[in-house]
Amino acid sequence: MVYSKAKTIHAIEVMGEMFPEAKAELEHRNAFELLIAVMLSAQATDISVNKATPALFAAYPTPEAFVAADLYDIEDKIKTIGLYRNKAKHIKGCCERLVNEYQSQVPQTREDLMTLPGVGRKTANVVLGDAFGIPAIAVDTHVERVTKRLGICRIKDTVLQVEETLMEKLPKKMWVDGHHRLIFFGRYHCTARKPKCDQCPLLAECREGRLMVK
Repeated sequence: MVYSKAKTIHAIEVMGEMFPEAKAELEHRNAFELLIAVMLSAQATDISVNKATPALFAAYPTPEAFVAADLYDIEDKIKTIGLYRNKAKHIKGCCERLVNEYQSQVPQTREDLMTLPGVGRKTANVVLGDAFGIPAIAVDTHVERVTKRLGICRIKDTVLQVEETLMEKLPKKMWVDGHHRLIFFGRYHCTARKPKCDQCPLLAECREGRLMVK
């Protein structure tokens, strides 16, 4: 069973009814803070990032401040987050490039964002969508799991193929909201270990859920 465009749109609309508040949960005040927060969130929870960033941004509110900071001081402020040493190096390198190449401004294209140390396609897409309102779909573990369980994407699809399939099946105006709805649906309903299949409005159309409740 493979979802058509119409069924995919319908599924995203249902998720929107379930989670009308679906939006970025990483706390930030501007594009720069969002960029750093998303970099910190790799293999970490949004909750852990949100606990660390207030003190981090108070100490280093600009790319220039990070560039001038001692690497060990940056590490100390994010040491509660997984992979903090590598992340500190990436953040410092990212800020150096922002200062030297982009006049301390966060670039607004995926290609430019991905030239920044520590910034991959997923991070770039989050920044495009949430900071600048540019249509983009970021595929994290929740998005990948949900789309494959439902049959929107194929089980064998790569992360890039999942992104491309969603871009094909959803109109551009739904990309950013759809991304957040899929995340909330996967984080709070269609969870990895104990999905709430018995109370899911999409159960009848779900490839895996129907088997799990039998």
